[in-house]
Amino acid sequence: MRTGIFIFIFVFSILAIFYFLFSHSDLSSETFVASIDLSSNEFLETGVVQDVIPKEPLKTLPYINEYSQNSLDKSNPSELHSYLTITNGCGTVVEKTCAHAYASATTSSSVRATLRIGMVLLIKDTITAPNSTLWYSVTFDEDLRYGERLTLPWFVPAEYGEINSDIGQLYADASTTQSSKSIIVDRSEQILYAYEGEELFLETPVSTGLLLTPTPRGTFTVFMKTPTRYMQGPIPGISDQYYDLPGVPWNLYFTKQGAVIHGAYWHNSFGKPWSHGCVNLPPDIAKKIYIWADLGMTVTIRD
Repeated sequence: MRTGIFIFIFVFSILAIFYFLFSHSDLSSETFVASIDLSSNEFLETGVVQDVIPKEPLKTLPYINEYSQNSLDKSNPSELHSYLTITNGCGTVVEKTCAHAYASATTSSSVRATLRIGMVLLIKDTITAPNSTLWYSVTFDEDLRYGERLTLPWFVPAEYGEINSDIGQLYADASTTQSSKSIIVDRSEQILYAYEGEELFLETPVSTGLLLTPTPRGTFTVFMKTPTRYMQGPIPGISDQYYDLPGVPWNLYFTKQGAVIHGAYWHNSFGKPWSHGCVNLPPDIAKKIYIWADLGMTVTIRD
């Protein structure tokens, strides 16, 4: 009789243990996420996350469709990158109340950098902090002239910006076709004119190079586009001035020496010379031109 009771208790205990293990499996708290841009049917992000729901869906920049057939394998969402545009932070003036990037996913950790409105940063990972707030780990996938100035990791609260999905750096090659689009920058007027054929697409004040670092005059071709760039100085043979500018947004490269049409989040002096040779634009205008611009298009710098 005692043996039968013992066997019954043993079997019941085993069944209870199996029920507990399967009903409390870690898989019950995991969700497979695959977000899709309905306007383009592009996969934006896939992966397994644990109870993490992004505050907003990723947005795909419109120009992605233009290059998707040749440059993007639609079956491989990993070719898309996520970028954070800072919308909460200091403007052109740095103040004590600026937003920051931190050494870990908590505002009590050390400050890595001051964030300025208009910066664009490449996201490496999404992290949920112990207090359930969403953070982004930021990285820089480029060679830096002064790499010792950068200390990683950077962690940025998700509430500081807006996230976009994008193909990233694009380069002109032998398959790049001639574009009917063109840009003219008039150094004396400090005005940029963007044309599609003979039709004016956009006209905007800019800041070209200062007297000692002029924007080169001539006719050039856009050979690279990248949503973000870490720009540093001094540049030997060009400028001896120190500067350190992470997250420079919406870059159109038109000379191998580093002349670029890009957004500038650190000043608001458009309409007069201000740069080290680049063509500076307000970040929102720079984004509009970046999305519109083609690789291989002509850039003319004139007086």
